[in-house]
Amino acid sequence: MIGTILRRELSDRYELRALDRKRIPRFESVAANLAKGGRRADRAFAGCDAVVDLAGVAAVDTPWEVVRRNNIPATMNTLEAASRHGVARVVYASSNHVTGLYERDDPYARIVAGDYAGLEPGGFRRITIADPIRPDGPYGLGKAFGEAAARYYADERGLSAVCLRIGTCKGSDRPERPRDFATLLTHGDLVRLVVAALEAPDSVRFGTFYGVSANTWRFWEIDDACEAIGYEPADDAEQFR
Repeated sequence: MIGTILRRELSDRYELRALDRKRIPRFESVAANLAKGGRRADRAFAGCDAVVDLAGVAAVDTPWEVVRRNNIPATMNTLEAASRHGVARVVYASSNHVTGLYERDDPYARIVAGDYAGLEPGGFRRITIADPIRPDGPYGLGKAFGEAAARYYADERGLSAVCLRIGTCKGSDRPERPRDFATLLTHGDLVRLVVAALEAPDSVRFGTFYGVSANTWRFWEIDDACEAIGYEPADDAEQFR
């Protein structure tokens, strides 16, 4: 879904090429299994200025065997091919589930449940990228690995890497349960976030940022994303109450 949104919204801004297991009709695309690598997948990176890595099974309940066999190899093959072909920047779609277990703690657990009694918006400490990772399952573990791998390629190979801990992005583009009022990332803000990451200054060699709209009840900090890469969310889930 995220790839479809970005392809639709960014095609007028950039010259795009897709890499997927199947060719995309009426769109420049390469059909290859990135988890397995190979020459066909590698050639897709030739001549690219930047890569947005959305590869992998995205379901939160993805079992470890699938993460180990598919998601992690796809991430490593992306970073390796980007480095080999001189790609300037990789934008890695990480996930808020890298720190998902904080949502068992107060006040985040109450916000997730939609229980705001005694709370004020912004009156609690938001989770930042400086907080230790607390993955809530194999999917989050795989994304944490991807962030670490991106850091390695930035430090050791000189590849600029921006990791985005994507919030809740729905096909309906609106909240569907209480948690979503804190974690929603609208389609419009998703595009703004990815554009900001792609067009961030060359001085940004590595960064990890939460991707969430300017929701009244958000509990992830995004001031650093605003400052470092110029991300300016325009939407608030409260508009759907």
